[in-house]
Amino acid sequence: MPRVKRGTKRRDRRDKVLKLASGYWGAKSRLHRYAKQAVERALVYSYRDRKARKRDFRRLWIVRINAAARLNGMSYSVLMTGLKSAGIGLDRKSLADLAVTDPGAFSDIAGKAQTALASRAS
Repeated sequence: MPRVKRGTKRRDRRDKVLKLASGYWGAKSRLHRYAKQAVERALVYSYRDRKARKRDFRRLWIVRINAAARLNGMSYSVLMTGLKSAGIGLDRKSLADLAVTDPGAFSDIAGKAQTALASRAS
């Protein structure tokens, strides 16, 4: 079997890991074994948390919409039902932004949702 001298392949692979680990504390930024462990863990966390960030923002938007809806005398679920029956297709991100930045416009939208629910009930 022929002898394999890896040449620059091994060094390139190690340099790539150490570059990803730059800024880590202590041996994790300088020694390949510990840097590799730290980088693998960090990549797992970053993959997982890219998914979790979407959930966290949706929860935040719902909390903000609920607070603004209660200021207008309705709950979150009633508001969303009213918006659907009124044919208002705003997503939660833009509704939460309106609730924070422009409460007057949010009140108008909530009023339209209330009238849509009232007309649907009668």
